[in-house]
Order: sequence, then structure tokens, then C-alpha cells
Amino acid sequence: MTADERRRVIPFAIRAALASVGVATALLLLKGYAAWATGSVAMLGSVADTGLDLLASLVTLYGVRLAAEPADHDHRFGHGKAEALAALFQVALIAVSAVGIAWRAVLRFNDSAPTSEAGFGIGVSVLAIIATFALLGYQRSVIRKTGSVAIMADNVHYQADLFVNLAVIVAIALDQYMGARGADPVFGILIAAWLAWGAFKASSNAIDQLMDKEWPEEQRKRFLDIAARHPELKGIHDFRTRRSGSHDFAQFHMYVAPEMTVKEAHDVVEAVENDLRKSFPKVEVLIHLDPEGHIDTDNPLVEADVTPHWFGKRL
Repeated sequence: MTADERRRVIPFAIRAALASVGVATALLLLKGYAAWATGSVAMLGSVADTGLDLLASLVTLYGVRLAAEPADHDHRFGHGKAEALAALFQVALIAVSAVGIAWRAVLRFNDSAPTSEAGFGIGVSVLAIIATFALLGYQRSVIRKTGSVAIMADNVHYQADLFVNLAVIVAIALDQYMGARGADPVFGILIAAWLAWGAFKASSNAIDQLMDKEWPEEQRKRFLDIAARHPELKGIHDFRTRRSGSHDFAQFHMYVAPEMTVKEAHDVVEAVENDLRKSFPKVEVLIHLDPEGHIDTDNPLVEADVTPHWFGKRL
């Protein structure tokens, strides 16, 4: 991403992250009072989820600001992996909260006291749904303008909150209005399970980034198809990709005719890079030139029979 692109994206993304922090803070205070007033375990689970939303939004704000920083002397590939490290910290908190809510729900099975102030608890959840819908709409408009991966992740997280708030409404209504005393702790356990599942997915994505997992196969194929448009490019090997925050990196060795001059080969590389940037504007590309027929015998990624990788084969 160029410096001009960063200057255009940062204000929109930061405003979206600040809006997320503001909504989460207001809902946390409101739900905290509702949980105390109703005694609902399901509402308590919603409070924990909103607290984690606030933490996630703060991390998103931090991640957007840090990821927008250009590479420096000590971080030549940028600062994108700070988001993955922060995500793992969130995962630990989410897991602890899920266990605590589940334990409180189990204890609630032995407590015959019904929830109270059902109307207030339901009203708070309805307000939370309305506020979340408004936030999701604003986030989607920012995503269309910026393509921010951090805001996309936050948007998906808040979509899940809609279901949590609906679960709270159902649990309180069943418990107080229909006398289903076990509904509240059951929904509390379901919310705890939902949080645990979210923690698992967040940890998986963070670990993939930290371990430099390859792009999805479809994205890799599209990248290679664009490179293959140049007839001077005879083949590719040692194609590697990775993601760091909102930035992608791709590197490969490119075969060209051995009789090419340095300038001619350089011009081919420039043409390939320019085409790739048009379709993958946020990818940093590193290309190494090899004369056609050359084999890297010391490369651990080359097959045992040292057959070169050509277009049309798995790379």
C-alpha cells in the first residue's frame, strides 16, 4: 500500500474503529446494570461478550493505526503481525470468560429463583440490537471505501452479537413469562459455547498469520494466471505467499530466456510486477530471475526429481 493510499484509508478506518469502541462502551454499561437488575445468567453472558467486544474494538483501533505505519528500519515487512499477537491475547481472555459463564450457569441450575425485571432486560437487548445494526451499516460503508481487513473482522464479530442479544431476549422471556426455569442457565451455557467457538476461530486465524500460512489456492491460482500473460515469462518456481495484517506478500523465481540482457530481463520483471499490482494492489511482490533450465538443487521446496515448475502445474 502506497503512502497516499494509507493517508486516504486511515481516517475512515480509525473513525469506524472509534465508533465501535463507543458503541461497545455504552452497551457494556447498560448491560452491566441490566444483568445486576435481572439476575439473568444469559444477560451476564451478553455482558461478558460486550466486554470482549470493547476489548476487540480497542485492539482493532490499535491494529488499524499500527498496521498503517510504514515499514521502518527494524520492521522491514511492516507491523501487520501485531494484530495477530493482540488477537492471541484476546483469545486467552475470551476462553477465561467462557469458562466463568458456563460455571455460573451450572450453579444457576440449583437456584430456583426466577429472573426479575424481564421487561428491562429485554428492552436493553433490543437497544443493543438497534445500536449494533447501525454500527454494522457504518462499518460496511467504511469497508467499501477502504477494504480494511481489521474493520471486516470487527464487522463479522458484531454480526454474531445480534444472535447473542436475541438469545438473551428468548432466555429471559421463557424464564419469567413462561416459567421455564432452566431456560436462562441453558442459554448462558450456549452463549459460553459461542464465545469458546469464537476464541477458537480467532486463535486459528492469528496462528495462520504468525506461521505465514499460504494464501488460499484460488487466490494463488489467480495470481499466477495474471503473471502467465507475459510470453517472455517461461515459468515460475519457488512461489511463496503470506499475509501480515492487511498486507500480503508474494515472492517467486521467474524463468526467462538465457540470452536476454540484464535490461531486457529487468523490463520483463517490471511489466509482470505492474500487471500484478493492478489486480493485487495491496501485495508486495519480490521476483528473482533465473535463466530457463536452471535448477535450484539446494532449495528444499523443489521436488526430489528436481523437475522445474511450469505453468499449468501445482506450484
